[in-house]
Amino acid sequence: MPMLARKALWIVGIAACAILLVVLVFDWNWLRPSLNQYVTQKTHRTFSSSDLQVRLGWAPTIRLKDVQFANAPWARGALMAKIGQLEFSVSLRDLFDGKVLVPRVALTDADFHFEQLADHRRNWIISDPSDTSPSRFRISSLSVTRGHLEYVDHGIPMSLRIAVSTFDSAARAKASDAGAPPVNKNYTTQYSFDGKYHDATFSGTALTGDVLSFQESGINFPLQGRLVAGTTRLDVEGTVADAADISAIDVRLQMAGETLANIYPFLLLPLPASPPYRIQGHLTQKGTRYGLDEIRGQIGSTDISGNAAYVDKKPRPLLQANLKSELLNLADLGPLIGITTKNSPSAAPPTQAQTSTRSAAQAKERATDKERVLPAGTAIGERLLPTGKFEGGRLKAIDAEAQLSAKRVKAPDKLEVENVEAGLRLKDGILKIDPFDVDFAGGRILSVIDLDARQSVLAARTDVRLERLQLAKLLPQSPKLAQSQGVLDARMTLNGTGNSIADVAAKADGRIGATLDRAQISNLLDAASGLNGGKVITLLIGGDKDIPVRCGAAAFEVKAGRGRSSLFVVDTEQTRIDGAGTFDLDHERFDATVAPKPKHPGILSLRTPVRLFGTFRHPDYQLDKANLALRAGGAVLLGVVAPVAALLPLIETGPGADIDCKKAAALALAHQGVTPAKGSSAPASK
Repeated sequence: MPMLARKALWIVGIAACAILLVVLVFDWNWLRPSLNQYVTQKTHRTFSSSDLQVRLGWAPTIRLKDVQFANAPWARGALMAKIGQLEFSVSLRDLFDGKVLVPRVALTDADFHFEQLADHRRNWIISDPSDTSPSRFRISSLSVTRGHLEYVDHGIPMSLRIAVSTFDSAARAKASDAGAPPVNKNYTTQYSFDGKYHDATFSGTALTGDVLSFQESGINFPLQGRLVAGTTRLDVEGTVADAADISAIDVRLQMAGETLANIYPFLLLPLPASPPYRIQGHLTQKGTRYGLDEIRGQIGSTDISGNAAYVDKKPRPLLQANLKSELLNLADLGPLIGITTKNSPSAAPPTQAQTSTRSAAQAKERATDKERVLPAGTAIGERLLPTGKFEGGRLKAIDAEAQLSAKRVKAPDKLEVENVEAGLRLKDGILKIDPFDVDFAGGRILSVIDLDARQSVLAARTDVRLERLQLAKLLPQSPKLAQSQGVLDARMTLNGTGNSIADVAAKADGRIGATLDRAQISNLLDAASGLNGGKVITLLIGGDKDIPVRCGAAAFEVKAGRGRSSLFVVDTEQTRIDGAGTFDLDHERFDATVAPKPKHPGILSLRTPVRLFGTFRHPDYQLDKANLALRAGGAVLLGVVAPVAALLPLIETGPGADIDCKKAAALALAHQGVTPAKGSSAPASK
């Protein structure tokens, strides 16, 4: 070997030995003061540590003790972080790309105080604390042995406190035999937390493994947790990825609470007030979509099943649902449209949790209702039309697509309602319910409802059709009267503005029409409507029977909540009944007069108009006393002259005539502006 080569080998060997000697005797604490000074100058905040150790490699591991890091000048508290021992690794490869990737962080006895302002300044940024650009700093995994975290976000707003402790899962599993709850061996760390989100407070616990995965790692970690917010409780168990910016969820979920409305502050879902509920399902996340499948649960006495999804998108999140029910109780879901029954949650005194979610605007609306003065018999508590308020702001906070079907419906007053089919679409603050169809009284009610919440006062449009409803199932049976029969068809088209069904009705414009076909009513009722005393006496002695109704029709034109009849007629074989009337949807009152016209001569008849009036809940009737007194007085006067002549005013010559049923039906259900001529209350007779 040449002399030059030998010298080169000696030089390389000596250099290698020198480097090895330096590595063996080098104390990394010689660099610690420089490191402390560098971080302090770089972040403009004091950084200190008492010990520094480094393990070299492609991802060097750095360990520091007694770390203290000062807070940003604008943040609360002197220190942002105080750590007994900090150990972390750094990816050298990512440093060349201008990124700071920390594959692993291990903390012992750590206290953190994180804060974010409404302008997105964050005190944990390790460069300029006023920097609002996206951070290039990433942590893949974290393990903590004893620690505390306090986080405040002034923009949401939100505050959170977390206490971390570790435990021996095997030892706790043995302790479970003595009464402690069983623990999965995968869980070794417990997180206890509490905080406030918007105006709602919450607390809970979570169990995880040794390590939490963080930003963009895509690594799942086990999780078992419980969240309690007021009367709402959420339990989950499964796996989650990226604890700080969740990228994947696969958990079994159970949720229970006093009312669904209390979920709003957390998820901004505009759910209605409800009775106590419990729901379970399988929650998964893929990207921005959160799916809840295999839903099973109860809302009050209403069972639900199906699936739902929540998509976090701009400008508004999207809620999707496809739900089914074997038995739907309207008392449970009535508050969705403002219906209140004695069993509805809104009929009970509000809980503290419910009160905390109500806004000042709601309180003002309730005060307005209390101040409202209505005529006697229409007190707020006795109103028939729902007065519950729709919150337009909530309808603008989210988009929704939902389908609901129910086989049986438990309705007030033992009404027979079945096979509900409802479709809901909410987009850009416009809610469309189409269809909203139900089987009722042997027929079908078909509805389309539109609500526009883009303005402070909602605009509503409704189109409701009643098809082939059976009188026998609508009217109560009586042992003294023959059972009424027949088919009822009707249509109601109303447009109005307001934040409840009652408000909308009070300002509504539109038309209401109804027809009666192939009907039978009590012969006693028909005779009584004409005050035909002779026939009533005969029927009472010989028994009641059915009498066919040729047809009936009614139509009301509605303007600003006030309706006026343009058609009102019922035609039986014995009597033609013409009528006219008005109603007031604002005060829920009506006033109508019906005039029976017997078609055949009769004796002992005191035929006179009958006035029907009162409130929707408390109807009443009254005879036309002036007309009745005139006929009765005439009979008395003639009786003085000649007893036989006294019967003349009581003899009915039968002026009633058949009506054109086909034309009457066409007029009643025509919602294209077709109305009878002025002064006419019924179509001409055949």
